[in-house]
Amino acid sequence: MDVSRQQAASSDDAAQAPAVEKGPRARTRRLMLETATRLMQSGMTPSVSEVAEAAEVSRATAYRYFPSQAALVQAVVDEGLGPILTWKSASDDAERRVADLFATAMPRIEAFEATFKAALKLSLDQWARRQAGTLGSEPAFTRGHRVDLLKDAIGPLKGRLKPRQFKRLAQALSLMFGVEVVTVLKDIWGLDSAEMVSVAQWAAGALVRAAMAESDAKSTGMSATPEATIG
Repeated sequence: MDVSRQQAASSDDAAQAPAVEKGPRARTRRLMLETATRLMQSGMTPSVSEVAEAAEVSRATAYRYFPSQAALVQAVVDEGLGPILTWKSASDDAERRVADLFATAMPRIEAFEATFKAALKLSLDQWARRQAGTLGSEPAFTRGHRVDLLKDAIGPLKGRLKPRQFKRLAQALSLMFGVEVVTVLKDIWGLDSAEMVSVAQWAAGALVRAAMAESDAKSTGMSATPEATIG
């Protein structure tokens, strides 16, 4: 991950962001977030105490802002997602909307790749401790932004697909959206940024078209996949 790319993305956000709360509390929270982001970009999944120490803030103060590691990591993730969380499309074409979402989101996800991988590590670690019965009362780190984003992207198909088909399409698209896809296409296949986005968009478009074709075929009583005839 090129940290300079994240810094550039953060600068763009700052230029476009509305006025935020000011004062000592806001500055302390910002310091905590920036410190946590820096640590996560270095490969760590820091605890609240570790961030407090690195930011030279008392633990008591740190826990007032972020009562758990999950709350801290979630705040950093939301910061990294930035414009993805407010993405909207005026198009009424589902395939175009999905392509636009991927074009907006995937470069941003790549820019904050280390942060999202650190968050994924926390999620997997909590799952392992939950399975082992050692998680205790620690708040769970929840993930799920992609669910709402993808459902919104394919929103124009609500009247065309049955609820079960609509949900299945969103679920299938979720396999091609997120830091996991960046990991597979870059780390395993060795693709560059443009190739990674292109493959993800191609796969997403294919899924949308397949879902529409299947729905249309069922509505006309035809098979979506022509079967071989017997001579």
